[in-house]
Amino acid sequence: MAAPGAKRCLVAYATRERQYLWPVELAPEATIGDALAAARIAANLDSVPWEDAPVGVFGELRERTDVPQEGDRIEIYRPLASDPRERRRERVQRQRKDSGRGR
Repeated sequence: MAAPGAKRCLVAYATRERQYLWPVELAPEATIGDALAAARIAANLDSVPWEDAPVGVFGELRERTDVPQEGDRIEIYRPLASDPRERRRERVQRQRKDSGRGR
C-alpha cells in the first residue's frame, strides 16, 4: 500500500532471457523520468537503457516528462532486431519471386 499522498507504479524492462519488474513509490506529481530514476536505484543494473530507450505506459509511447497515474506500468522498450514492416516486405517479395518460378 502506498504511503498517504503517494502513488505506486511498476517499471518494466524485458530482455530475451528475462523480464524485470521494479515497483516504485512516487510523489503524486512525479514524472515517468522520476519513476525511472527510482527504479534505477532499486535495480542497480547498468545494462538497462535508462537514459535513451523509448518509454511508454501500457504499450503507449510516452515522454519522460509525462505524469503517470497510480498503478501504471511504465515500460522501457528495447530496440527491435529489425523493422517488422521491412521483414514483411521481404517475405512478400520472396513469395512473389518463388511463385513466379512455376510458370
